[in-house]
Amino acid sequence: MKILGLTGGIGSGKTTVAKMFMELGVPVYIADDEARALTNSSKLIREQLIKLLGDSIYTKSGLDRAYVGSIVFKDAQLLEKMNKIIHPEVAKHFQSWVEKQHGTYCLKEAAILFENGGYKSCDATVLVTAPVAMRLERVMQRDATTKDAILERMDHQWSDDKKAKMADFVIENIDLQNTKKRVLELHQIFSQKTTF
Repeated sequence: MKILGLTGGIGSGKTTVAKMFMELGVPVYIADDEARALTNSSKLIREQLIKLLGDSIYTKSGLDRAYVGSIVFKDAQLLEKMNKIIHPEVAKHFQSWVEKQHGTYCLKEAAILFENGGYKSCDATVLVTAPVAMRLERVMQRDATTKDAILERMDHQWSDDKKAKMADFVIENIDLQNTKKRVLELHQIFSQKTTF
């Protein structure tokens, strides 16, 4: 089974694109969702995160993501250390997930696919892009957060230009009809049993 990496900056619409592929029957692994679940279910991750960031990062309902974000997005080294705890466990989880899937290809949707080297385990990559102003507007509406908080998170992700140089395919997600059309085109390409 071919593994296609799907990525895009915050607010680009990669989750919307992932859902379009799902509707076509493509198995999609949402790495951020799985990472979220693993931070609560994995004893190993929990112990290492507490050692790194302190006891107060977990509440009765699980990892306090807002609190953790307020710490790590202000300290690049802490963010990197946290990612080194979580990402290897997500990679293992993904491999066991792939083994249970059927079809010509599956998608791994990950926000920092290029930044963390995850693209190296993919047969090809798809980048979802959108203008920064549009991305900001989408995230402010979705997360009820401030422009500054979003820009802070964007600063920890590579620019679309940098990622586009590494991506095999790009979906410009401005108009949903055009995005849908592009997803169908790519689905036809990916469904053929060829290598990239």
